[in-house]
Amino acid sequence: MSQSYPDLIDDLNAAIVRLRAGAPGPMKAFGSLAREALAPGQLDVKTKELLAIGIAIATRCDGCIGFHVKAAIRAGASREEVLETVSMAIYMGAGPSMIYAAETLRAFDELAPSGASVA
Repeated sequence: MSQSYPDLIDDLNAAIVRLRAGAPGPMKAFGSLAREALAPGQLDVKTKELLAIGIAIATRCDGCIGFHVKAAIRAGASREEVLETVSMAIYMGAGPSMIYAAETLRAFDELAPSGASVA
C-alpha cells in the first residue's frame, strides 16, 4: 500500500457513496449491521474497534485498517492499545497457520491413496 491512509479513506468514501447509490438496499442493510455490531454492550466501542483492527490485519484489508484505526482513535484507543492489538494479530497469524498446516497434513494422510508417501 503506497497511498496514505487519509487519502485511501477519502477515495474509499467516494467509492462507497457510488456503491450506496447503485445498491441502496444491501448498503442500507450493511449499515444497519455495522450499527448493531458496534453498539456498546458487554464490550465498549473502543474494544470492538480494536477487534476489528485485528481482523482487518488477518484479512489483509487496507481500507478496513484505515477505517477501524480512525474509529478506534475516535473511541479513545491509544497507540499502545493498537500495538497490543497488532501483537495479537501477529501471534494469531502464526498460530492458525501452524494449526492449518497440521490439518493439511492430516487431510493428505486421510485422502491420499494407500500407496502414497506418508511421512
